[in-house]
Amino acid sequence: MRIISGTHKSRKIQPPTNLPVRPTTDFGKESLFNLLNNQFYFDEISALDLCSGTGSIAYEFASRGCIQIDSVDSNRSCIQFIEKTAKSFEFPIRAFQSDLIQFLEKTVLNWDIIFVDPPYDIGDDIYQKIPQLVFDKKLLKENGLLVVEHAKETNLSNHPNYSHSKKYSNNVFSFFPMVEK
Repeated sequence: MRIISGTHKSRKIQPPTNLPVRPTTDFGKESLFNLLNNQFYFDEISALDLCSGTGSIAYEFASRGCIQIDSVDSNRSCIQFIEKTAKSFEFPIRAFQSDLIQFLEKTVLNWDIIFVDPPYDIGDDIYQKIPQLVFDKKLLKENGLLVVEHAKETNLSNHPNYSHSKKYSNNVFSFFPMVEK
């Protein structure tokens, strides 16, 4: 695993082999950030990386200059690895151990971009609840964007803020912009 672009471009990240993760592929990550690069000035935004795993997405935001990055995962070992790596790279990442839904229900913060990459087998009810909570609780700033990574079998197009999806191999990114209805 490596950082694709920014101040730490090409830096390799070696997570422990025992972490219960399925990292976003470098191809998927590069494609996602190429899309985001056309919409956002990274040095002016904040980002939330939910179900962070190794922290790969958070590191990409940090390397590109994001001013605030919050990283959330339910696994303590993942959080410890993210904290250690962020400190080593001098990245402004705050890491929190929490369940995905509990975090969304309790947080009072908001971000410009929220990226969520839950385990693909969490169930359709949880996948549907993610955008519902993000928009009901106004967790995105004005002109913000929610991106949910999921398997191709998952369909999130029924949410009113759903915009489109992009498929990369077996991964799909669904996009939900913050628009006033």
